[in-house]
Amino acid sequence: MKRRDFVKGIGAGSLVAGSAIASAPSVLASTKLKWKMVTTWPKNFPGLGTGANKLAKLITEMTGGRIDVKVYGAKELVPAFEVFDAVSRGTAEMGHGAAYYWKGKSQAAQFFAAVPFGLTAQEMNGWLYHGGGMKLWEDIYDKFNLIPAAAGNTGVQMGGWFNKEIKSIKDLNGLKMRIPGLGGEVLKRAGGTPVSLPGGELYTSLQSGAIDATEFVGPYNDLAFGLYKVAKFYYYPGWHEPGTTLEAIINKKAFEALPKDLQSIVRNACKVVNQDMLAEYTARNNAALHTLVNKHKVQLKQFPDDVLSKLRRLSDEVVKELAENDKDSKKVYDSFITFRDQAKAWHNISEVSYMRARTL
Repeated sequence: MKRRDFVKGIGAGSLVAGSAIASAPSVLASTKLKWKMVTTWPKNFPGLGTGANKLAKLITEMTGGRIDVKVYGAKELVPAFEVFDAVSRGTAEMGHGAAYYWKGKSQAAQFFAAVPFGLTAQEMNGWLYHGGGMKLWEDIYDKFNLIPAAAGNTGVQMGGWFNKEIKSIKDLNGLKMRIPGLGGEVLKRAGGTPVSLPGGELYTSLQSGAIDATEFVGPYNDLAFGLYKVAKFYYYPGWHEPGTTLEAIINKKAFEALPKDLQSIVRNACKVVNQDMLAEYTARNNAALHTLVNKHKVQLKQFPDDVLSKLRRLSDEVVKELAENDKDSKKVYDSFITFRDQAKAWHNISEVSYMRARTL
């Protein structure tokens, strides 16, 4: 009797334990976190704003709702240029923007968005994922309680909208132009005045004469903003942003509180959006450019070769001096330039020669 009761007791205990084990995943699955994502973009803005939306949707769906991410456009929760601080202090768990906006926090951050005459989108991804760039980026953001991730790329951008023709480098002298990051420093050295403005203020600033020129992204976005209504000349190429990486920034404390599977989902959702955005711009820019030129009669212009040559020399000076005067920038610069030189050697016999062959 005692033995049977003992065995029966063991069996009942096992059932209880088994039930507890079986219920553990369901308890974890029922845990729902509500995350806020603040962005530097206008709400639902094509490409950039919708890219943030896609990232939030992916994380929410891939986690089965265990992380529910709500997106706030610029000014909805915080102003565009306060996204970095908001995520750093935990006001929001995530942000979406571009690293060159935070040069006041870290000069080295600019390398992870765009460097004039630097890496293309394909090369940026190679450097970040397989060339040591991601580790450097994480080290720099760590001191701000942030984890960065590439979460979009525009590809080569346009040179910008101007209310006068650029025939020589002298035409940049005194020019007030919205242009962020290192590109702005190059313009300054060429005699212009760089102005920092969020995307939502470009149209009115150009219309009012507060600025003489502006760059933003490319035809897809610029058509949506209606910039063709307030500027006559549309220049290419985007020497200042040859492959601009957009970023997701994640509050480190919030990220580290996640179980490993959710951490992996968040990181990989960023990679998916990083690739998808580049594909979207590749697909949309051509049709938008056709509309700008043929419907709205935009005057499409190429920067003269001597202007581009001078800007490239000035860019080399600006980037090199930054590295010489900032320890973090020096580490990133050495890695960036080494990778660029290696990628350029390969792409000269692959991408560049193929593009040339396609025009013969």
